[in-house]
Parts: sequence; C-alpha cells; structure tokens
Amino acid sequence: MREIKLEKVILNIGGVAEKLDKGVILLETISGKKAIKVKATKRIPTWSVRPGLEVGVKVTLRGAEAMAMVKKLLPALDNTLKEKQIQDNCFSFGIHEYIEIPGVEYIREVGIMGFEVSVVFTRAGKAVEKKKIKRGKARRLTVTRKEIEDYLVSNFKTEILRSRKRSQVVGGSE
Repeated sequence: MREIKLEKVILNIGGVAEKLDKGVILLETISGKKAIKVKATKRIPTWSVRPGLEVGVKVTLRGAEAMAMVKKLLPALDNTLKEKQIQDNCFSFGIHEYIEIPGVEYIREVGIMGFEVSVVFTRAGKAVEKKKIKRGKARRLTVTRKEIEDYLVSNFKTEILRSRKRSQVVGGSE
C-alpha cells in the first residue's frame, strides 16, 4: 500500500492565436494523442485575458503511455533535475526546444517551440482518500519529495542536483 506509482503526465503549452495552433500540432506529434485547448476562467486585464479566451493547449497521458513519455523526455535534460523542481506528489520541468528530445525531428509548421511537463504520483487508496475528503474526514496520502527522488533514481537513473545553501554572515565585522 505504501508503493508509489506514476499517475499521469501532463504536457502543456501556453499562448494565444497562432501559437496555440502550433502547440496543438507539436503536442499531438510528440504524444500521439489528441490535444485539447484550455480556456481562461478569469479576467486579467493587464494580459488582455478574458473568460472564454483560449490560452493554452494540453495533453494528459496515463498508465504505460505516461511511463514511456517520461523515459522519452528525461534524456532531453540529460537525466538531471534540480531539487527545486520536485514537490510533494509531483515534479515538473520545461523543455526549451522540442528538437532536444532524442528521436524527434524538426517540424516545419511549428518552428522552434518549447513546452512544460508535469508528472504526478499517487499511492494505492487514493480514490478512498478522495471519498473521505468529500465527507469531511480528510487524511492526505502524500508522496514525499524524498520518495519521488528515490523513484527517479531507481527507475530512470536520474541525477538530482542539490542547491548549495549560501552561508550568511550574521552581525558586523569582527
């Protein structure tokens, strides 16, 4: 019951108009699945965003397809992740140019474009937890950062880059 498993992989691109159309082509080519457009729900005047405006494209993969996609995308980053990219229950990273992915060719209609990847983990019993939360008896089944790091190292041979903490000098000169 404590074993963690990969629940889903979400690939997404944000943008409007022409960038969305290119994003649909890119995500469908990489994933082999149909991409859906995401609409805004809130008004953000400074970005000219209004409710109902299409602001992004996403594809969600589950099961064996999700595992295969992570194995395909991590080599684009040389199998390295920064410690701050891993949170409880998930990790995320961005790919600056899709041509960095091994085996993916340049697509003339798309040009050079990047996208974000989010990988979500779960445990057995997650559906039961959701039922209990609905009834008000909340008990969270979280997958910790440490467990995700161990999973990545053992299954994908990923290197986790630790951040160096800068030592701060307290007080004045001595």
